[in-house]
Amino acid sequence: MAKDLFHDAVRRALEKENWIITDDPLVIPAGLRNLRIDLGAERLLGAARGAEKIAVEIKSFLDDSPVTDFHKALGQFQYYEFALTQLPSDRTLFLAVPTDAYEDLFTDPFIENLVTHYGLRLIV
Repeated sequence: MAKDLFHDAVRRALEKENWIITDDPLVIPAGLRNLRIDLGAERLLGAARGAEKIAVEIKSFLDDSPVTDFHKALGQFQYYEFALTQLPSDRTLFLAVPTDAYEDLFTDPFIENLVTHYGLRLIV
């Protein structure tokens, strides 16, 4: 499967913030299928606190309709998040979006309310 246009940029940004990429992609079982979340990463919080683990789904928002892109991203986020709850996983799911998509779409008050309502965690 093809990597998202911003995949390598997101990976480099996470590594710059001291995240260790553990999976590229992160493959998780979901029923009779395997899902592929773009990245799995972790970083040490301290000896007493252990490691923080995340899963990151990357979206470019390059289609003609940013609202359609958002619908797809929201659905995929919810699907992956549910799949993670079915596993003994301590990963937190994030949606990575480019700055221009964030400024164009995610600052709209209606979209902001949807992000809050559905608990999307964003990496911009």
